[in-house]
Amino acid sequence: MDLWAKGPGLALQALKRGDNPAQLAAIQVIASLDADVLVLTGIDYDLHGETLAALEKRLAEAGAPYPYRLPLRPNTGIATGLDLDGNGILGEPRDAQAYGRWAGEGGMAVLSRLPIEPENIRDFSGFLWVDLPGNLMLPDTPPSQLLSTTGAYEVPVKLPDGKTLRLLAYYASPPVFDGPEDRNGRRNHDETAFWLHLLAGDLPFKPPEPPFVILGQSNLDPADGAGRKQAVTALLHHAALQDPRPRGGSTRHDPGQTGDPALDTALYPKIGGLRVEIVLPSKDLQITASGVVWPPDTDPTAATLTTASRHRPLWVDLAP
Repeated sequence: MDLWAKGPGLALQALKRGDNPAQLAAIQVIASLDADVLVLTGIDYDLHGETLAALEKRLAEAGAPYPYRLPLRPNTGIATGLDLDGNGILGEPRDAQAYGRWAGEGGMAVLSRLPIEPENIRDFSGFLWVDLPGNLMLPDTPPSQLLSTTGAYEVPVKLPDGKTLRLLAYYASPPVFDGPEDRNGRRNHDETAFWLHLLAGDLPFKPPEPPFVILGQSNLDPADGAGRKQAVTALLHHAALQDPRPRGGSTRHDPGQTGDPALDTALYPKIGGLRVEIVLPSKDLQITASGVVWPPDTDPTAATLTTASRHRPLWVDLAP
């Protein structure tokens, strides 16, 4: 969902007023999902979690309360003190650890009807890019550069049977908005490659204990669009994971594309539909259903989804 604004605190103010069309549409879409656990991308972060709390209040008023919420601090807008884009000016959005006009722009959050175990959360967002084995960093990248643009987290939630399900959530940089050096494309690749290395046990973190789900916004279609496909393709076919290949109702035929449009999760101007979100459960979980909420254009709900975001909700039903 697009729950961000063009300045700090503006998304929170709009949620309190209740007059922003995109936010109202997003609330309607989220409420209709009736999900037990939600990972949201593109929601502004603030220190005390007021923006997420205001969203949850609106959802409760819409009949979809989420008693457990967790705002996840992103790397967006965190100052480096360096001229990362080399234009001779310090303190610009592209000079931050990840593009951001202020610290916290466009982060992630978890809303849940199941208890979250805050004491067992693992935050990988401080992991240095240089420490990723086989990384694709350019030689001029400073060693203090963090790998995650928005964030990478392990968030445990308690299931009704007492077991713990671990959400491995991330939100990667889009592999565009740069030049022939492909700095963003390299970082996007490595943000997904991080999970491959975590599963392989060759990082300074223990591999996740099953059951777990890797989910979030990879910002990379394995078949179409810009970007380096190797890491996301390997993750989709990893032996420890299942790709349910959730399908929606898109029947678009975008010029030059080869992927199945029913797998698309977002629609971009001039590019078309792309599969840029993933939900990959571990092998020990049973997938009972999955889908992308993408009704035909003639469906009355299609306009609400478009108003809420260019991204469509991706869902998977699981049984232990």
